[in-house]
Amino acid sequence: MAVLQGVIPVAPTVFRDDESLDIEGQRRVADFLVDAGSAAVCILANYSEQFSLDDAERKQVVAATVAQVDGRVPVMVTTSHYSARIAAQRSRAAQDAGAEIVMLMPPFFGATMAAGEQAVVYYFATVADSIDIDIMVQDAPLSTTRLSTALIARLAREIPQVRYAKIEVPRAAQKLRDLAALSGDDLPGLFDGEESVTLIPDLWAGAIGTMCSAMVPDILGGVVSDYLAGDRDGAELRWESVLPLIHYENRQCGLRAAKIALAAGKVIASDRSRAPFDDVSRDTRTELLRLLRRADPLVLNWN
Repeated sequence: MAVLQGVIPVAPTVFRDDESLDIEGQRRVADFLVDAGSAAVCILANYSEQFSLDDAERKQVVAATVAQVDGRVPVMVTTSHYSARIAAQRSRAAQDAGAEIVMLMPPFFGATMAAGEQAVVYYFATVADSIDIDIMVQDAPLSTTRLSTALIARLAREIPQVRYAKIEVPRAAQKLRDLAALSGDDLPGLFDGEESVTLIPDLWAGAIGTMCSAMVPDILGGVVSDYLAGDRDGAELRWESVLPLIHYENRQCGLRAAKIALAAGKVIASDRSRAPFDDVSRDTRTELLRLLRRADPLVLNWN
């Protein structure tokens, strides 16, 4: 598969008001993200509330998304787990179901259980041995296992399927720049995350795409396209036009923002998240929707 670039949004897991899976809503989200110009669709990530799903529900989400996307764009499945064995099993199951790329954080558990460098290499090598598709390494602040630039470069050098890295830690731009210099062609797919709040600096540093939420992928995809086409000024203006919105998402709403936007646009019926997630306050919701309407993204007009 050619190296992906552009926007790869994280699809939320859609629930009904009673917290049961809404598979029809999941299918509608997949269609919306394809129509928004996504380079791929990512499911079962942290912003998908993967930690709230059992294994049977994971399978349902993967099957519904792969079937609905129907080859129009690749599907990326997040298969992180502390156990290398289970991560490999999840990755193989994702490939067998039709995924074209898997994303994993390094192994960790809680606030104190982290893995050393050799254990991280073994972990990703074990996953790679179980599949034929590409791997994205997710470097996220949630993990207590720290990934140095040298370690990520080593993974890409020693494990050919490691072709992507999602960098969403503090000073992401410098880490992306260092990775690009150190890894070269071994790691062609450099992406940022964190709702694209540092997208322009990250593109300048060498990123070729962003992994945002499902809120405004059409606009952020345009930012990436403009930048990669050489129109940095246009990309900056487009990004700055939604920066208050994505900053508000990142700092005030978290993963609830995309669901609120999708429900406001009638892409999904409910913006429910599973307990113990708190609801978003009325004032926070009102301000999010004000900023969203000002941006006038596809999510409010797609239905």
